[in-house]
Amino acid sequence: MRGWWQDLTDLVLPGECGGCGVPRTVLCARCRAVLSGGAVHRVRPVPEPPGLPSVHAAARYADEVRATLLAHKERGALALAGPLGVALAGAVRSGLQGAWAPAEAGAARSGGDRAPALLVPVPSGRRAVRARGHDPARRIALAAAGELRRRGFPARVVGVLRQRRAVADQSGLNSRQRLDNLAGALAVAPGGARLLSGGPVVLVDDVMTTGASLAEAARAVRAASHGPHGATGPVPNAVGTSAVYGGETWESREEQNVGSRRERTGRRPDRQVNAGAVDAGGVVDVVCAAVVAASPDSFEINRN
Repeated sequence: MRGWWQDLTDLVLPGECGGCGVPRTVLCARCRAVLSGGAVHRVRPVPEPPGLPSVHAAARYADEVRATLLAHKERGALALAGPLGVALAGAVRSGLQGAWAPAEAGAARSGGDRAPALLVPVPSGRRAVRARGHDPARRIALAAAGELRRRGFPARVVGVLRQRRAVADQSGLNSRQRLDNLAGALAVAPGGARLLSGGPVVLVDDVMTTGASLAEAARAVRAASHGPHGATGPVPNAVGTSAVYGGETWESREEQNVGSRRERTGRRPDRQVNAGAVDAGGVVDVVCAAVVAASPDSFEINRN
């Protein structure tokens, strides 16, 4: 109910710009330009956590962009999911240029479609979802998938990651502490591994700082193809492995609405185009990661 009421309030009574506070607009033209008007960059944190895929970011996490993301995440300005999704869609497209190009060439020869991008959001903790009334990364991912489809790039959200144990608040932790805090914290939900095929897998999140969350998400996705007793060992019987949320959220209902036939029914589509999400050994891999914003120093990818 809280999420539904916030949606309605934001649509009817836009209070102020989420980035700069200009009244009577969700996000002003200047802040939209700062958010998604510039070039997407590949970013890399230092130190770079092991297993982190290539990460692409639409903007620097500072000033108006930081204010916009916090307004959406912490203050319930849900209408900001639209422009944030546009920014994330640009980062996804940038990251998938190499993966989509072969699929496009094959599609041109066979008359088929390019493989859909499988957007896998990094989940928030169950307590944070309850406090906020929504999962920010999933909501933005859904908006990004819609934007990609409108531009002719097939995409769907595959929300298969779950937190299998509680983690400490990340604020105030350094990169090493964040890695330790998140190690083994995520897992693919039972039955979710079968959804991670038929297209390039892209991890998505709202912000990247140290890269620890994306590295842990990548590990969990890769481990899913080995089954519950793979290289990382058996998954402990912890609360939250089978479901993060105590009840159905707006995002979970919308994900069912926009998902593919395979996601909704469990049946394989008549035709699939594989763009490298699964290698020859059947191991699911992550093609790249995409975020709305990243820490400013991570943009200096070519530094010594």
